[in-house]
Amino acid sequence: MSWRTVVVSKRSKLDYKMNYLVVRNIEDTKKIFLDEIYMLIIESTAVSITAVLINELISRKIKVIFCDEKRNPSSELIGYYGSHDTSMKYRNQLSWTKHTKELVWTEIVREKINNQSKLLKENGVEDYILLEKYCDELEHFDVTNREGHAAKVYFNLIFGSEFSRSDSSSHINSALNYGYAILLSSINREIVSMGYMTQFGLFHDNMFNQFNLSCDLMEPFRIFIDRIVLEMDVKKFDSEEKKELLNRIFERSILIDNQNMYFSNAINVYCRSVFDALNENDISRLKFWRYEL
Repeated sequence: MSWRTVVVSKRSKLDYKMNYLVVRNIEDTKKIFLDEIYMLIIESTAVSITAVLINELISRKIKVIFCDEKRNPSSELIGYYGSHDTSMKYRNQLSWTKHTKELVWTEIVREKINNQSKLLKENGVEDYILLEKYCDELEHFDVTNREGHAAKVYFNLIFGSEFSRSDSSSHINSALNYGYAILLSSINREIVSMGYMTQFGLFHDNMFNQFNLSCDLMEPFRIFIDRIVLEMDVKKFDSEEKKELLNRIFERSILIDNQNMYFSNAINVYCRSVFDALNENDISRLKFWRYEL
């Protein structure tokens, strides 16, 4: 079972040798067994990688994230085919009914707002009741945009009245964006490995977005990231804080399907349940992570 997140932060050459990732730099050479790796983050732009290693990473469904010159996630490696029955999965995906997609999206939004409310309650914010009210008012396919109304009040309640998601200078925003990028890549990995397309979403439908479905599915887990960033009490966001955020994301246990499991496994269970619900037209198949106060 893959569980490691490997971060390459300095000038290095990455190669493949006998089932190992080989990392060479001027100081030393390290080998990491590929079957242990869940995600590889290439944080430095001074890293070279061989084609044979890329092929092995793709075949083993190891998510690879590339960072820009500011060491923020900028792109990722996605294979053409993630499953032996990809053609059948594509046909299934294109045949999902509009009504079922709307029902699934409604439950995703309900779970997101509910988790936001619980995080506020956990932190002693009395206005969590307002989000509970939005959750109760939720209609089919969220036609009254309760999700948007909840977001307007949620971030200011949890991070302070001066906080704005549009503030690019905010260290909190930098941490949130980094965490959300890791979350999105993890969702992408599961969607592709299960044989589906990330482009066709349930609600998101941007012609320039290659990850519409991933953007839909990640919503309930955003609060998982929010909670960790809040706990970190971010005053700056440099390499050490990024490492701490990654450690907290991948080492924390999550309750889903009546089991405690790590983030990567929980994402797998959740995504599989969404596809079961869509393929079987049965939203009772959905399995969300449970927020434990």
